[in-house]
Amino acid sequence: MSTEKEEEVESPDVHFEPIVQLPAVEYKPTEENEEEIFKIRAKLFRFDTRAEPPEWKERGTGEVKFLRHMKKSQVRLLMRRDKTHKVCANHFITKEMALLPNAGSDKAWVWTVQADYADEQPKVEQLAIKFKNAENAQKFKEQFVQCQDMLSTPDVTSALTDKMANLEVDNKEKQSGDTEDKAQKQGDGNTDSNKQTQEVTETKKDEKTTDADVAHE
Repeated sequence: MSTEKEEEVESPDVHFEPIVQLPAVEYKPTEENEEEIFKIRAKLFRFDTRAEPPEWKERGTGEVKFLRHMKKSQVRLLMRRDKTHKVCANHFITKEMALLPNAGSDKAWVWTVQADYADEQPKVEQLAIKFKNAENAQKFKEQFVQCQDMLSTPDVTSALTDKMANLEVDNKEKQSGDTEDKAQKQGDGNTDSNKQTQEVTETKKDEKTTDADVAHE
């Protein structure tokens, strides 16, 4: 019985150059000065008004975050697509925003954004977000409302700040004006006193001159 030897097949070392050369892109997170306070997985949609007819279009699936700025009274909603990390939602949360149920579903919310920066340039967008279950959707809404409560009222705060600054400037100007008036009055008083002293001195000189003339005669 003959034994067959297995032949070893060597695979050739073949290298194929890519048809299209893509530059390496460095991924840099933009949350350096922000604190992550909430994160959950979801799917995002946007309402495309330019389509005929207008329709909802998927923007991506990934993790949506709430980021609170460490120094400013701001909370930002940021969402990136899986794998590519491309931004599909990026806007500040405001008190005017309202989450509404999407077609009566308990797993999705709809809201309008006046300035979303997902495409770098600010755009008015109507967004919808869908979660795996109703529990996650409720968690998102509760955290959304809590973020709105974190925000200060900018109009009132800024008005009070401006008013206090104006009062401080007015008080400084008034104090400066009072000091200048006081210095001017003091200067006028010194001038009058010097003038009176000079007149008395001249009068005494005249009297001495008259007495000398009389004695000479």
